[in-house]
Amino acid sequence: MQVRFWGVRGSIPVAQADCLAYGGNTACIEVRLPENQILIIDAGTGIHNLGHSLRSEFQDRKLALQLFLTHFHWDHIQGLPYFAPLYDAGNEVVFHSGHLPSETREILDHQMSSPYFPVRLEMLAATRSFVQASSNAPPYPKLAFHPFPLNHSGGATGCRLELEGAVVVHASDVEHGHPRLDSILRDHAQNADLLIYDAQYTPEEYEHRCGWGHSTWLEAARVAMDAHVKKLILFHHDPAHVDSTIDQMLANTRCCFENTDAAREGLTITL
Repeated sequence: MQVRFWGVRGSIPVAQADCLAYGGNTACIEVRLPENQILIIDAGTGIHNLGHSLRSEFQDRKLALQLFLTHFHWDHIQGLPYFAPLYDAGNEVVFHSGHLPSETREILDHQMSSPYFPVRLEMLAATRSFVQASSNAPPYPKLAFHPFPLNHSGGATGCRLELEGAVVVHASDVEHGHPRLDSILRDHAQNADLLIYDAQYTPEEYEHRCGWGHSTWLEAARVAMDAHVKKLILFHHDPAHVDSTIDQMLANTRCCFENTDAAREGLTITL
C-alpha cells in the first residue's frame, strides 16, 4: 500500500504563509493499491487537488474509485463537489460510509442542492453507487477492510486496512475518554504498520475543548504505545495551528513515541 496525504487540516481550510509547511486543505487521504486500485478516505478540500492529479495521470482512461467517508462534517465532504472525476462520463465512484446507502445518498444530495451548490449530485456524469461500510463489503477483494466506531460528535467511523501483511489504521475524528470505544480503537490498531490519529489539540488546549470530538498528541502517543504500532502520524491539524506549533507538537510526541511524523500535504508512505 502507498498512502498519500492530500488534505491534513480539521474544521476549515487555511491559506496563510505560516501554514505552508504542513498545508491548509481539509481531510483527504489516497491509498494506492497494486494495479492502481485507489481508495480515498474522506472528501475535504484536499480531494480537489487529488482529482486533478488523477485526471492528469490517467488522462483518457476511465477510473473506478472507492471513496470511504468517515462521517459527514463539513471538513470531510466540502471538497466533493469539486472532485473532477465525478464530472467525467465512464468513471465509477463507490461511496462507503457507516450509514445506510440511502442515507449517504440523501446527505450528499442535500449538500449539492440549491441554494448551496448549482450542480445536483444526480447531474454528475460519473456512475455513482453507495455501500454501507462493512468487513463483508471491502472496497477491493484483496483488501481486508475493518470499520469500527469512533467517539465523535454525531459519530464517525475508523478503519483498519490490511493488504499482504501491511496494516494501516485510520482513526480521525476521535475523542478519547470513552472506555468501550477507546478499547475498540486499541484492538483495531494492534501491531499496525501505520496509525493515522486525530491529534488536533495540545493537552492544555483539550482542557477547554473537552467534548468537542477531538484528541491530543499525548493521547496519540499513548494509543501508539498501547497498540504496539510501528509508525504514528499526527493528523487533523487545528486551523489555528501554524507550522511552528505543529513542529513543537511533533517534537513533544517523539519524546513519548519516537517513530512519529505529522501529516503534511504531499507526504507519501509506502508499506
